[in-house]
Amino acid sequence: MKNLIKLFSFLLLITFLTNCSSSKDKTSKKLKKPNSVVEDIYVPHLKSDRKTFFKGSLAEDKWVDSVYNQMPFNEKVGQLFMVAAYSNKDSVHVNGLDKLISDYKIGGLIFFQGGPVRQAKLTNRFQSKSKLPLFIGIDAEWGLSMRLDSTYKFPWNSTLGAIRDLKLIEKMGEQLGKESKRMGIHFNFAPVLDINTNPKNPIIGHRSFGEDKVNVTDRAIALMTGVQNQGVFATGKHFPGHGDTATDSHYALPLVNFSRERLENVELYPYKRMFDEGLESVMVAHLNVPSLEARPKVPTSLSYNVVTDLLKKEMAFDGLIFTDALNMKAASNFKKPGDIDLEALLAGNDILLFAENVPVAVEKITAAYNEGLVTDERLAYSVKKILHYKYKIGLNKYKPIDETNLMSDINPSSNTALQYELFENAITLLKNDNAILPIKELDKKIAYVKLGDDTNAKFLSTLKKYTDVTEVTSDNIDSLNVQLKNFDIVIVGFHKSDKAWKKHDFTETELLWLQEIAKNNKVILDIFAKAYSLLPITTFDDIESVIVSYQNGDIPQEVSAELIFGAVDAKGKLPVSINDFFRVNDGLSSEKINRIGFTAPENVGMSSSKLATIETIAQKAIDEKMAPGMQILVARKGKVIYQKSFGYHTYENLTKVQNSDIYDVASITKMVSTLPNVMQLYDQGKVTLDTKLGEMLPIFQGSDKQDITFKELLSHYARLQAWLPFYKETLDADNCPADRFYSLTYKDGYTKQVAENLFINDNYKDVILKKIVDSKLSDKKEYKYSDFTFIILKEYLEKITGKSLDILSAHNFYNMLGMSNTMYNPLRKFDMRIIPPTDNDTYFRHTTIQGYVHDMEAAMEGGIAGHAGIFSNAMDVAKMMQMYLNKGNYGGIQYFSNATFDVFNTCHFCTEGNRRGLGFDKPQLGKEGPTCGCVSMSSFGHTGFTGTMAWADPETEIIYVFLSNRTFPDSNASNKLSKENIREDIQKIIQEAIIK
Repeated sequence: MKNLIKLFSFLLLITFLTNCSSSKDKTSKKLKKPNSVVEDIYVPHLKSDRKTFFKGSLAEDKWVDSVYNQMPFNEKVGQLFMVAAYSNKDSVHVNGLDKLISDYKIGGLIFFQGGPVRQAKLTNRFQSKSKLPLFIGIDAEWGLSMRLDSTYKFPWNSTLGAIRDLKLIEKMGEQLGKESKRMGIHFNFAPVLDINTNPKNPIIGHRSFGEDKVNVTDRAIALMTGVQNQGVFATGKHFPGHGDTATDSHYALPLVNFSRERLENVELYPYKRMFDEGLESVMVAHLNVPSLEARPKVPTSLSYNVVTDLLKKEMAFDGLIFTDALNMKAASNFKKPGDIDLEALLAGNDILLFAENVPVAVEKITAAYNEGLVTDERLAYSVKKILHYKYKIGLNKYKPIDETNLMSDINPSSNTALQYELFENAITLLKNDNAILPIKELDKKIAYVKLGDDTNAKFLSTLKKYTDVTEVTSDNIDSLNVQLKNFDIVIVGFHKSDKAWKKHDFTETELLWLQEIAKNNKVILDIFAKAYSLLPITTFDDIESVIVSYQNGDIPQEVSAELIFGAVDAKGKLPVSINDFFRVNDGLSSEKINRIGFTAPENVGMSSSKLATIETIAQKAIDEKMAPGMQILVARKGKVIYQKSFGYHTYENLTKVQNSDIYDVASITKMVSTLPNVMQLYDQGKVTLDTKLGEMLPIFQGSDKQDITFKELLSHYARLQAWLPFYKETLDADNCPADRFYSLTYKDGYTKQVAENLFINDNYKDVILKKIVDSKLSDKKEYKYSDFTFIILKEYLEKITGKSLDILSAHNFYNMLGMSNTMYNPLRKFDMRIIPPTDNDTYFRHTTIQGYVHDMEAAMEGGIAGHAGIFSNAMDVAKMMQMYLNKGNYGGIQYFSNATFDVFNTCHFCTEGNRRGLGFDKPQLGKEGPTCGCVSMSSFGHTGFTGTMAWADPETEIIYVFLSNRTFPDSNASNKLSKENIREDIQKIIQEAIIK
């Protein structure tokens, strides 16, 4: 009896289930609301399939059910399609998408090539035509720039694979999420979870985080977390793993012939962890994996065993499942359009990506539905899940994209700041024999040789900012090696295109050249390409140092040069193995020494947008002819954050000012030549603050100046006159240089060059000094700026050291600081074309002053004076100022003690109304002075007559350098640059740029 009851109950259940599956109106079936997400996996070809549905909040479930229950069958089917869209195509393409949206009710668009504004406009257009808001997706693995022009390019995954600090990768993910969200994008089809264990992989490569499954997963989780924290869905791809393939699935079906055990251990490892961390969606690849799908050459994307049995059932993934693009040959060669879409749906995918023919696909799915192959339950499972995700992303309250400020919003200055951080943490040092890096001795002769076919400009220019680096080129390796014999170190840069799909391989010739260069020289090899570029190198024995910089953009080039000279240290670890030479996770650390480096303003607490307003002030000065051109540099915390040149050498606008040009810095000479040498003498105890002038130079003994103290002299508190026009007494009746003082040619007794074809009698400097001795002192003891101070100090330095000031400054400071663009009489080294002129002299030398010092007294000393004569550029001046900020230390060298700097940076006579330090100028005590009035009293610097300024502030750690030739063409004209406070107004902007 019990058995009969059981049988009767079973028959009733079968009848109930049969009735439920045979309703005539299949579009109006009522679906039982499930209790869990995964209950019974969909089985194809059976009408009685049942599947639980995505469960959300009460409001979410209500919205999903309400929308779904109002959707006719064709709209439900339409939701399954995400169609390719381009913002760089014509109206035919756009109208075609309009039709798919209006007639077939497609559920989403995946955008490919185009531009951000165009895409935003199209997105708004398409959304306005869609009854239910569309999903918008994009491949933005390294940012929108993967598909869109005029957008920011972040590093490839292979570069991120070298970074140890996962918070930086999460930060990058946040940026990707922000820019996607601003563009109305809901799915970023990233991160790539493929373990790239095959160096010959033609399509993954740089898109993978590397060959180590743990490293890949850690970085993928970080990137995903950042993206999804911004309200954008991340998509893990390419399931079940495209890393160990030698075929591009865009063109053919790749074979992944591994055991199930291997797949579980390697390829599937990231997905298991990512699911636990909340990955919202997965993209299934087109792969031939016999251990997962027994049917020959069936793509994994179309395999029920892979999508449903493995991904949904075994791995319990309940998020959205995308096919990879169905137009890819790996899939489209298997089935025709329409058939392939149906096959993908039956396999268990939710969204059919890049369907080639939606009308045919809809027709095929409809036919399958009518035949019972696709059931209401199966359709509801995917469509309701899609609706849940549309609710989660806010499409239940859709708002169009606001096109206002779109470009600035998706290209914030913070992107550049982050880019610096990423490459500072990624660039990897693989070999460093005898600690050749960082290069500490800047007086070594360094050559640079370029290999590869892409740009190297930023790398070379940054190397040259540290010291003299000579680019050596030749069409012949033997000739090249002959030239390289003269150098101590050869830096070889391998530069390949930073475009993602370009080859990064050495040519056979380049490999031979590298081998030959390394045999004969100390070589630092720097690879601006993917790490796999190193594979064909058969030995590294002759290469002293190997750096992998991964990419060839401006920032990696700049950061890599910083690493070579120690401004940053090496932190990266190799994400892949290079034969048996270097293994995954290899990477040496290097020493960081306090040389000036480079970064974005935001990384040191400054605002890029505020600093950008400097250009307005600079342009005003040029437009109103206050100066023909200028260099402006700002550094903070040891990093240059702003370095730009404006205008031209002259008002004829023929030669643009470059950052590498050198200017006559006028009185800044006092601070960058004479003063540091004097500070060393003080540091060595050879002079004290109370040392008297008569003791320093016997010529002053018995004069009214003999008791002037060292402190008074340097504080401009010695009652000395400001200056004397010494040159006037050397002119003849026509106001031209008199023959008895000058020669038109270089000869014995006339070796000091005043200008081109003009040399002064060597003994005239004694006349000048005697005139200073005999000059009248001011009656009142008060602050009075005087050139005499540093004319005197130059004489003292040369007397006590036995060396001329130019040699002394070069030896004691410039050579070691890397100030290779700083010197007296620059025409002995540099071409006149890089030196802006300072004056059309009609009163003394009667010629254009270019490459010769403008100051007349300094010219009469042969261009080498204590108060003027130095030519330099803003970068070199910044090095000296950084050394001062470091209280005498730079590049690991202590030039004088902290205590000595403090003494010289003290205002010793402030109570008497004298603002000056010892040699340094200081901020004004009242209204008038050299600064904006907005810097600290501990700040210091100097200004120059030619329109220059260098200032540093220990409190804010800011350096500001302004160089110009405002004296051209007429140095006697009104100093509008000073009257209009141009330098001071720029300094004020710099202060205001500090982020509070």
